[in-house]
Amino acid sequence: MSEPPEEFLTLRDWLRHAVSRFGEAGLFFGHGCDNAWDEAAYLLLHALHLPLDRLEPFLDARLTREECRRLSALIARRVEARLPAAYLTNEAWLGDFRFYVDPRVIVPRSYIAELLPDALSPWVSETEAVGSALDLCTGSGCLAVLLAHAFPNALIDAADLSAGALEVARRNVADYGLERRIRLVRSDLFEALAGRRYDVIVSNPPYVGAEAMTRLPAETRHEPVAALAAGEDGLDFVRRILARAGAHLGPEGILVVEVGHLQAAVEAAFPEVAFTWLATASSEDAVFLLQADQLPAAAPDGATDGNTRSIGGLDRNTTQTV
Repeated sequence: MSEPPEEFLTLRDWLRHAVSRFGEAGLFFGHGCDNAWDEAAYLLLHALHLPLDRLEPFLDARLTREECRRLSALIARRVEARLPAAYLTNEAWLGDFRFYVDPRVIVPRSYIAELLPDALSPWVSETEAVGSALDLCTGSGCLAVLLAHAFPNALIDAADLSAGALEVARRNVADYGLERRIRLVRSDLFEALAGRRYDVIVSNPPYVGAEAMTRLPAETRHEPVAALAAGEDGLDFVRRILARAGAHLGPEGILVVEVGHLQAAVEAAFPEVAFTWLATASSEDAVFLLQADQLPAAAPDGATDGNTRSIGGLDRNTTQTV
């Protein structure tokens, strides 16, 4: 690694340099920050172990040579490897919630996360009455953790097919002390959840179509393909979820699914279904909601795949969590 320029003395110098490098390289920003300035400030503050919300007091602080070397290497890695910032820092934020991440999971970013601080109001009128919830395709476990905070009496299943993702989720569940309320289940969608019903099901499944997969920016290509790709039109997982969700919702239950910018495709594929599209702070057509009686007739639960199992050795039909 080459020595950092000697004329870079302060955090202000390094921030300007990082923004210039990021702009020159044409980086993609979509994994927590949406512009070069915010991402540069975040990366530099994190690397220097400074408060992420306190840039101004430190701008003119002089840095040590070792700190300069550290920042130089970090900026170079972001530019040359095109790694998302979250993989460089091993953390991602959803509102006030911090989550550990690494390349075994996609970087948390979910429109559903914007709805959970209000506990899905007005569709859920009594948060204390929600006794069970499911986060389907949980990935890092971020939505399961948010569900636990939104619904304080709920026992939550967090299901994913990826064993690696579930190990990341295990760490995040433990970080929030929720091992007794969140059960991690290795499952291909509902396959390992036979016989279980929930008051609330949320899912941020893969929903990138084949053509869109070819146009992903370099940063997104570092994320697990299995957590993104969803067949020719991006709806493979949505079809499977709608076919089985009715068998796993209580009579007053609700299903909330994120589909990105596929509203038109979803409505065209299911013209008989009366979707409710939920507005968030940053979207109006990315998340749909269905009540139990609005779902298509559910396919019966099939035999559990031999590769699906409950993480931690717990029986899938227990209510105890790991």
